[in-house]
Amino acid sequence: MKELELKYGCNPNQKPSKIYMENGELPIKVLCGRPGYINFLDAFNGWQLVRELKRATGLPAATSFKHVSPAGAAVGLPLDETLAKIYWVDDMGELSPLACAYARARGADRMSSFGDFISLSDVCDVATAKLIKREVSDGVIAPGYEPEALELLKQKKKGNYAVIEIDPDYEPAPVEHKEVFGVTFEQGRNELVIDDNLLANVVTENKEIPKLAKIDLAIALITLKYTQSNSVCYAKGGQAIGIGAGQQSRIHCTRLAGQKADNWWLRQSPQVLGLEFVDSIGRADRDNAIDLYIGEEYEDVLAEGTWQNIFKVKPRVFTREEKRAWLDKMTDVALGSDAFFPFGDNIERAHKSGVKYVAQPGGSVRDDNVIETCNKYNMAMAFTGIRLFHH
Repeated sequence: MKELELKYGCNPNQKPSKIYMENGELPIKVLCGRPGYINFLDAFNGWQLVRELKRATGLPAATSFKHVSPAGAAVGLPLDETLAKIYWVDDMGELSPLACAYARARGADRMSSFGDFISLSDVCDVATAKLIKREVSDGVIAPGYEPEALELLKQKKKGNYAVIEIDPDYEPAPVEHKEVFGVTFEQGRNELVIDDNLLANVVTENKEIPKLAKIDLAIALITLKYTQSNSVCYAKGGQAIGIGAGQQSRIHCTRLAGQKADNWWLRQSPQVLGLEFVDSIGRADRDNAIDLYIGEEYEDVLAEGTWQNIFKVKPRVFTREEKRAWLDKMTDVALGSDAFFPFGDNIERAHKSGVKYVAQPGGSVRDDNVIETCNKYNMAMAFTGIRLFHH
């Protein structure tokens, strides 16, 4: 198959629409549903991301994409009891490594992942399909599907769930093209390999970056490679925990990603784990309620006449002081940036979210100030010398 007609482009008024190959055949098969233009943008970006994560770590990988940027990305490390609970998978029994990877990718920022497009590095197994089947999602791309897993996925959305199989051996041409306003852009593909070599130039007084931190930094940098710039990624324990994408200012990226990382950690607090939801509430509504409860607009879920529809018992206010005390327990977080930090304020904000390890290109006229700020908090920072812009 050389081309595939799509329903429409980015918007319903943008017709005709298709994907096609100038030479050769498309490297994909649509096994179910009718993926759209944005679905394929998410699928192809996400597939590259998980393929690189698998190559870098040797572990199954998954990502949850929304609007051409990842909401979460992770490798298949086991979930502890707390993570299983906040990801709403504690009732699913033992999960496969691939299912753990997707639970982590989906769970990092469940608000953003609602209605996601999923990419999997490995053949989709039954455990992963069962997890996907009960989440609100637009589709999935993987190098293959176990027969029972495929049948489960075909039941989603009344048989219209998009299931794409990609040839794992497909390699695109080394030069890529993109057309904007009738003008064709050409560039070499970003074939940069992200590995420990990029972390060799540690410029801070603290030179220690342990193995697990290097894995987290690799996850952050690979995630950034396929995130709309400007972008910053916080990672911990084998997964992204906060991604700030597409911001014009780097400090806004750092703040946005930091707030998402904070929310990920606050969801693990005793106050949130102890929330008693009414039996009829769904996972998405629970996610929305938790997001409001841990935020500044908590009265939206605690007001009289409202909380009764959400909770069995009215929760007490999670005070700013209590949240700060819990956030101070978050440590050993890794942070990657797709371009240099121009000011030390990014490091100051990162410190508030437990960042201890940083990887960024370096090259700012204020590098000394950024390094000094890292030294103040005993952070280890590597200058990669490589920018990772993606548009």
